[in-house]
Amino acid sequence: MSTLTPRASVSDALGPLKTGWPIVFGLLMLYVPTYWMLAHGIWNTEEQAHGPIVLAVSLYLIWQRRSIFTSDDGRVPTGIEAGTGWILLIAGLLAYALGRSLQILLLEVGSQIPVILGVLLITRGVRAARALWFALFFLVFMIPLPSFIVDTATGPLKQYISIIAEQVLYAAGYPIARSGVTLTIGPYQLLVADACSGLHSMFSLSAMGLLYLYLVQRTSIARNLIIMAAILPIAFVANVVRVMVLVLVTYHLGDEAGQGFLHGFAGVMLFIIGLLFLFVLDWVLGFIFPDRKTPQ
Repeated sequence: MSTLTPRASVSDALGPLKTGWPIVFGLLMLYVPTYWMLAHGIWNTEEQAHGPIVLAVSLYLIWQRRSIFTSDDGRVPTGIEAGTGWILLIAGLLAYALGRSLQILLLEVGSQIPVILGVLLITRGVRAARALWFALFFLVFMIPLPSFIVDTATGPLKQYISIIAEQVLYAAGYPIARSGVTLTIGPYQLLVADACSGLHSMFSLSAMGLLYLYLVQRTSIARNLIIMAAILPIAFVANVVRVMVLVLVTYHLGDEAGQGFLHGFAGVMLFIIGLLFLFVLDWVLGFIFPDRKTPQ
């Protein structure tokens, strides 16, 4: 009799995991083709290069909380939990079908959030949804920005970046002039393109900033709010620095250097500068809003 007890307990522990495989298989059937399409499409562009990172981070966060899938407290979600879950699941599947058939990435990619959340509520309840809330929220940054937002924000951002870059470099003694979003420095003319507007870098830096706050778990609400409010201004300033660096590289090393390897490297430098600004701000705020010690 003593040899049967551990076998039964192991079987009971793996029960929820075994019954969940059909759901996992169904989700993979839905979204692996979508990820494949993204991997051979917009994820290869500078604007959406953060997509695979977002997906990998979300999967890792879910894996960290995998115990919610293997533990079984005997409670079956009913009532509001299950009803809300079915509403979210059906709405998500409709959005997926519409987005897939009409090639609307906003709907196709975005549908995974209500679909996964609905499945969680139906099968594991609110407790599981709370445990995985950030992993699901983080998937928002996989969704491509709607074109009307990109078109509306890109023009003003390019204009402001061009003005600031011109004024700073002119004050530093460089022979620079501006016409719209075109900067003329010495014999060279540089157009501040849509990719230099910083909109997508703001989006990706926002993702990394919120992930940073989630991981460090600051106890000061004021500190968290200030850092969140500073993410977009930091991304904007970092992008201004990027444009000025490209202008200076072109002026001193020539057009080929400005448009070659250093142009791509400037994008990496932009992201690093933004993160460094964020870390420094958090460090400074630590003196003003120190973390409270949690009871042992």
